[in-house]
Amino acid sequence: MAMSMYAASVPVFQHMLRNLSHVLEKGEANAQARKFEPSVLATARLAPDMLPFTRQVLIACDAAKNGVARIAGVEAPKFEDNEASFAELKARIQKTLAFLETVPAAKVDGTEDREITFPVGRDSTKTMKAQAYLTTWVLPNFFFHVTTAYAILRHNGVDLGKTDYLTGGQR
Repeated sequence: MAMSMYAASVPVFQHMLRNLSHVLEKGEANAQARKFEPSVLATARLAPDMLPFTRQVLIACDAAKNGVARIAGVEAPKFEDNEASFAELKARIQKTLAFLETVPAAKVDGTEDREITFPVGRDSTKTMKAQAYLTTWVLPNFFFHVTTAYAILRHNGVDLGKTDYLTGGQR
């Protein structure tokens, strides 16, 4: 039996966004324990030409909400993109999770051949069938930004491991 578009998207995003929220909690706790402002981590980067931690979280949320919305043919909520603190980033994740809860499986399943046109950069678009869009664009982009957020915190001394990334610290 083929996996449904819904099963390949919404539950995956929900699971990893919850894990990302856990990673943020560990990052914030680490900053407090080491007695420095969490904003230091919020602005950290892996390399000078990469986006900072906060943008990694925002883009991960946007990949999930916009990807699902486009596939389902529904309007995605607009967020202000002004989150800076760990509390604001966790709230952004919660708003994204709340939106994902509103998208029924019936809106996502059966959309494999729907044409999806989406922005690529500031001035161009790309069109793909929904299944290819999900599997070769949305999911890889989402995981890239979740992984990069994890890596930024890990690089900065936050005690994170594979269990935190994969299970949100639950064994």
